[in-house]
Amino acid sequence: MSDAQPPAADDDAAVLAARLASVRSRVAAACSDAGRPAADVRVLLATKTVDAARIRLALAADAAAVAADPALTPVLVGENRVQELVAKGPDLADLRPTTHLIGPLQSNKVNAALRWVSCVESVTSLDLARRLSDRCADRPVALDVLVQVNVSGEVTKHGVPLTAAADLALAVAALPGVRLAGFMTVGLRSPDVAAVGAGYASLAALRDEVLTSGAPGTQGARELSMGMSGDLEVAVAHGATLVRVGSAVFGDRPAR
Repeated sequence: MSDAQPPAADDDAAVLAARLASVRSRVAAACSDAGRPAADVRVLLATKTVDAARIRLALAADAAAVAADPALTPVLVGENRVQELVAKGPDLADLRPTTHLIGPLQSNKVNAALRWVSCVESVTSLDLARRLSDRCADRPVALDVLVQVNVSGEVTKHGVPLTAAADLALAVAALPGVRLAGFMTVGLRSPDVAAVGAGYASLAALRDEVLTSGAPGTQGARELSMGMSGDLEVAVAHGATLVRVGSAVFGDRPAR
Protein backbone atom coordinates (compact mmCIF):
# COMPACT_ATOMS: atom_id res chain seq x y z
CA MET A 1 0.00 0.00 0.00
CA SER A 2 1.41 3.36 -0.99
CA ASP A 3 2.05 6.07 1.60
CA ALA A 4 1.80 8.76 -1.08
CA GLN A 5 -0.45 11.67 -0.16
CA PRO A 6 -2.42 13.91 -2.51
CA PRO A 7 -0.69 17.23 -3.17
CA ALA A 8 -1.41 20.07 -0.80
CA ALA A 9 -3.62 22.83 -2.16
CA ASP A 10 -0.71 25.28 -2.34
CA ASP A 11 1.37 22.77 -4.31
CA ASP A 12 -1.52 21.99 -6.64
CA ALA A 13 -2.17 25.69 -7.18
CA ALA A 14 1.46 26.18 -8.19
CA VAL A 15 1.28 23.24 -10.60
CA LEU A 16 -1.92 24.52 -12.18
CA ALA A 17 -0.51 28.03 -12.50
CA ALA A 18 2.62 26.70 -14.21
CA ARG A 19 0.59 24.57 -16.60
CA LEU A 20 -1.71 27.46 -17.45
CA ALA A 21 1.29 29.64 -18.17
CA SER A 22 2.69 26.92 -20.42
CA VAL A 23 -0.57 26.70 -22.35
CA ARG A 24 -0.68 30.46 -22.79
CA SER A 25 2.91 30.38 -24.04
CA ARG A 26 2.03 27.66 -26.54
CA VAL A 27 -0.93 29.67 -27.81
CA ALA A 28 1.13 32.84 -28.09
CA ALA A 29 3.88 31.01 -29.99
CA ALA A 30 1.35 29.41 -32.33
CA CYS A 31 -0.26 32.77 -32.99
CA SER A 32 3.13 34.31 -33.70
CA ASP A 33 3.96 31.53 -36.15
CA ALA A 34 0.61 32.12 -37.87
CA GLY A 35 1.06 35.90 -37.97
CA ARG A 36 -1.85 36.45 -35.60
CA PRO A 37 -2.10 38.49 -32.40
CA ALA A 38 -2.13 36.31 -29.29
CA ALA A 39 -5.38 38.03 -28.25
CA ASP A 40 -7.10 36.34 -31.21
CA VAL A 41 -7.28 33.03 -29.34
CA ARG A 42 -8.96 32.37 -26.01
CA VAL A 43 -8.31 29.38 -23.77
CA LEU A 44 -11.21 27.29 -22.50
CA LEU A 45 -10.55 24.89 -19.62
CA ALA A 46 -12.19 21.55 -20.38
CA THR A 47 -13.17 20.43 -16.88
CA LYS A 48 -14.74 17.01 -17.45
CA THR A 49 -14.21 14.92 -14.25
CA VAL A 50 -12.31 17.81 -12.59
CA ASP A 51 -13.77 18.66 -9.18
CA ALA A 52 -14.89 22.16 -8.32
CA ALA A 53 -12.05 22.72 -5.84
CA ARG A 54 -9.38 22.22 -8.52
CA ILE A 55 -11.30 24.37 -10.99
CA ARG A 56 -11.34 27.13 -8.36
CA LEU A 57 -7.57 26.84 -7.97
CA ALA A 58 -7.09 27.08 -11.73
CA LEU A 59 -9.38 30.10 -11.98
CA ALA A 60 -7.57 31.80 -9.11
CA ALA A 61 -4.22 31.18 -10.81
CA ASP A 62 -5.59 32.60 -14.03
CA ALA A 63 -7.02 35.66 -12.27
CA ALA A 64 -3.58 36.33 -10.80
CA ALA A 65 -1.98 36.04 -14.23
CA VAL A 66 -4.52 38.44 -15.75
CA ALA A 67 -4.00 40.90 -12.90
CA ALA A 68 -0.27 40.83 -13.59
CA ASP A 69 -0.78 41.22 -17.34
CA PRO A 70 -4.07 42.93 -18.26
CA ALA A 71 -3.43 42.13 -21.93
CA LEU A 72 -4.40 38.55 -21.16
CA THR A 73 -7.99 37.41 -21.61
CA PRO A 74 -9.44 35.37 -18.72
CA VAL A 75 -9.93 31.68 -19.39
CA LEU A 76 -13.36 30.18 -19.93
CA VAL A 77 -14.74 26.97 -18.43
CA GLY A 78 -16.19 24.18 -20.55
CA GLU A 79 -18.24 21.25 -19.26
CA ASN A 80 -19.06 18.14 -21.26
CA ARG A 81 -21.85 16.79 -19.09
CA VAL A 82 -24.92 18.62 -17.84
CA GLN A 83 -24.86 16.53 -14.67
CA GLU A 84 -21.38 17.83 -13.81
CA LEU A 85 -22.31 21.35 -14.86
CA VAL A 86 -25.23 21.39 -12.44
CA ALA A 87 -23.24 19.77 -9.62
CA LYS A 88 -20.30 22.19 -9.83
CA GLY A 89 -22.22 25.34 -10.72
CA PRO A 90 -23.10 26.42 -7.15
CA ASP A 91 -19.52 25.90 -5.98
CA LEU A 92 -18.17 28.17 -8.72
CA ALA A 93 -20.95 30.75 -8.85
CA ASP A 94 -19.15 33.35 -6.73
CA LEU A 95 -16.26 33.37 -9.23
CA ARG A 96 -18.68 34.12 -12.09
CA PRO A 97 -16.76 32.12 -14.72
CA THR A 98 -17.85 32.30 -18.34
CA THR A 99 -19.02 28.75 -18.90
CA HIS A 100 -19.72 26.87 -22.12
CA LEU A 101 -21.37 23.51 -22.62
CA ILE A 102 -19.06 21.59 -24.95
CA GLY A 103 -20.72 18.17 -24.81
CA PRO A 104 -23.98 16.73 -26.15
CA LEU A 105 -27.19 18.26 -24.84
CA GLN A 106 -30.37 16.21 -24.52
CA SER A 107 -33.63 18.07 -24.92
CA ASN A 108 -34.82 17.14 -21.43
CA LYS A 109 -31.73 18.80 -19.90
CA VAL A 110 -31.96 22.14 -21.69
CA ASN A 111 -33.44 24.01 -18.73
CA ALA A 112 -30.82 22.67 -16.34
CA ALA A 113 -27.97 23.63 -18.66
CA LEU A 114 -29.24 27.12 -19.38
CA ARG A 115 -29.03 28.08 -15.72
CA TRP A 116 -25.23 27.91 -15.87
CA VAL A 117 -23.96 28.53 -19.40
CA SER A 118 -23.63 31.51 -21.69
CA CYS A 119 -22.87 29.40 -24.76
CA VAL A 120 -23.81 25.96 -26.06
CA GLU A 121 -21.07 24.77 -28.43
CA SER A 122 -22.72 21.47 -29.29
CA VAL A 123 -25.73 22.28 -31.45
CA THR A 124 -26.07 19.44 -33.93
CA SER A 125 -29.71 19.67 -34.99
CA LEU A 126 -32.36 22.23 -35.76
CA ASP A 127 -34.65 20.58 -33.21
CA LEU A 128 -32.17 21.29 -30.39
CA ALA A 129 -31.63 24.84 -31.65
CA ARG A 130 -35.38 25.42 -31.64
CA ARG A 131 -35.66 24.16 -28.07
CA LEU A 132 -32.93 26.55 -27.01
CA SER A 133 -34.62 29.34 -28.93
CA ASP A 134 -37.96 28.67 -27.25
CA ARG A 135 -36.36 28.78 -23.79
CA CYS A 136 -34.36 31.94 -24.53
CA ALA A 137 -36.77 33.98 -26.65
CA ASP A 138 -37.75 36.22 -23.72
CA ARG A 139 -34.23 36.71 -22.36
CA PRO A 140 -32.73 40.20 -22.59
CA VAL A 141 -29.49 38.71 -23.98
CA ALA A 142 -29.47 36.01 -26.63
CA LEU A 143 -27.74 32.69 -25.93
CA ASP A 144 -24.59 32.16 -27.97
CA VAL A 145 -24.57 28.85 -29.84
CA LEU A 146 -22.03 27.09 -32.01
CA VAL A 147 -22.89 24.48 -34.60
CA GLN A 148 -20.83 21.37 -33.93
CA VAL A 149 -19.45 19.84 -37.11
CA ASN A 150 -17.90 16.41 -37.59
CA VAL A 151 -15.14 17.39 -39.99
CA SER A 152 -13.37 14.03 -39.81
CA GLY A 153 -16.38 11.82 -40.54
CA GLU A 154 -15.44 9.52 -37.64
CA VAL A 155 -18.47 7.63 -36.35
CA THR A 156 -17.28 8.06 -32.76
CA LYS A 157 -17.54 11.84 -32.97
CA HIS A 158 -20.60 14.01 -32.51
CA GLY A 159 -21.48 16.70 -35.00
CA VAL A 160 -23.43 17.43 -38.12
CA PRO A 161 -21.75 16.29 -41.36
CA LEU A 162 -19.75 18.99 -43.10
CA THR A 163 -22.03 18.79 -46.14
CA ALA A 164 -25.08 19.69 -44.05
CA ALA A 165 -23.47 22.21 -41.71
CA ALA A 166 -24.04 25.39 -43.72
CA ASP A 167 -27.77 24.78 -44.09
CA LEU A 168 -28.10 24.05 -40.38
CA ALA A 169 -26.13 27.17 -39.48
CA LEU A 170 -28.30 29.41 -41.64
CA ALA A 171 -31.44 27.94 -40.07
CA VAL A 172 -30.08 28.41 -36.55
CA ALA A 173 -29.03 31.98 -37.31
CA ALA A 174 -32.62 32.90 -38.15
CA LEU A 175 -34.02 31.80 -34.78
CA PRO A 176 -34.92 34.30 -32.04
CA GLY A 177 -33.31 34.09 -28.62
CA VAL A 178 -30.10 32.52 -29.85
CA ARG A 179 -27.10 34.02 -31.61
CA LEU A 180 -25.06 31.99 -34.06
CA ALA A 181 -21.54 32.69 -32.80
CA GLY A 182 -19.65 30.22 -34.97
CA PHE A 183 -18.64 26.58 -35.18
CA MET A 184 -17.04 23.85 -33.10
CA THR A 185 -15.35 20.58 -33.97
CA VAL A 186 -13.32 17.81 -32.40
CA GLY A 187 -10.36 17.23 -34.68
CA LEU A 188 -9.29 14.01 -36.33
CA ARG A 189 -7.54 11.67 -33.93
CA SER A 190 -4.40 11.02 -35.93
CA PRO A 191 -0.64 11.60 -35.83
CA ASP A 192 -0.95 12.90 -39.40
CA VAL A 193 -0.68 16.66 -38.83
CA ALA A 194 -1.65 17.45 -42.42
CA ALA A 195 -4.84 15.41 -42.12
CA VAL A 196 -5.76 17.03 -38.82
CA GLY A 197 -5.08 20.45 -40.31
CA ALA A 198 -7.22 19.68 -43.34
CA GLY A 199 -10.19 19.11 -41.08
CA TYR A 200 -9.63 22.40 -39.30
CA ALA A 201 -9.20 24.19 -42.63
CA SER A 202 -12.55 22.83 -43.76
CA LEU A 203 -14.24 24.27 -40.67
CA ALA A 204 -12.61 27.65 -41.29
CA ALA A 205 -13.84 27.58 -44.88
CA LEU A 206 -17.36 26.77 -43.67
CA ARG A 207 -17.22 29.68 -41.23
CA ASP A 208 -16.12 32.04 -43.98
CA GLU A 209 -18.88 30.79 -46.28
CA VAL A 210 -21.54 31.49 -43.67
CA LEU A 211 -20.04 34.85 -42.66
CA THR A 212 -20.05 36.11 -46.22
CA SER A 213 -23.49 34.72 -47.05
CA GLY A 214 -25.27 37.88 -45.96
CA ALA A 215 -28.00 35.73 -44.43
CA PRO A 216 -29.83 37.14 -41.39
CA GLY A 217 -28.12 36.44 -38.09
CA THR A 218 -24.79 35.32 -39.55
CA GLN A 219 -22.80 38.51 -39.03
CA GLY A 220 -21.41 37.40 -35.67
CA ALA A 221 -20.56 33.81 -36.59
CA ARG A 222 -16.81 34.24 -36.22
CA GLU A 223 -15.84 31.71 -33.56
CA LEU A 224 -13.88 28.59 -34.42
CA SER A 225 -13.74 26.36 -31.34
CA MET A 226 -11.21 23.74 -32.36
CA GLY A 227 -8.00 22.27 -31.05
CA MET A 228 -7.26 20.62 -27.73
CA SER A 229 -4.23 19.94 -25.55
CA GLY A 230 -2.46 17.78 -28.11
CA ASP A 231 -3.08 19.74 -31.30
CA LEU A 232 -3.84 23.33 -30.40
CA GLU A 233 -0.94 24.60 -32.53
CA VAL A 234 -2.44 23.00 -35.63
CA ALA A 235 -5.82 24.52 -34.83
CA VAL A 236 -4.39 28.00 -34.27
CA ALA A 237 -2.53 27.77 -37.57
CA HIS A 238 -5.89 27.21 -39.29
CA GLY A 239 -7.77 30.01 -37.57
CA ALA A 240 -8.98 28.74 -34.19
CA THR A 241 -10.34 31.49 -31.95
CA LEU A 242 -11.00 29.18 -29.00
CA VAL A 243 -8.93 26.17 -27.91
CA ARG A 244 -10.22 23.65 -25.38
CA VAL A 245 -7.55 22.33 -23.04
CA GLY A 246 -8.01 19.81 -20.28
CA SER A 247 -5.10 17.44 -19.71
CA ALA A 248 -2.51 20.14 -20.45
CA VAL A 249 -3.70 21.94 -17.32
CA PHE A 250 -5.34 19.33 -15.10
CA GLY A 251 -3.33 16.26 -16.09
CA ASP A 252 -4.63 13.02 -17.54
CA ARG A 253 -8.13 11.99 -16.55
CA PRO A 254 -8.38 8.92 -14.34
CA ALA A 255 -9.12 5.67 -16.16
CA ARG A 256 -12.69 4.50 -15.94
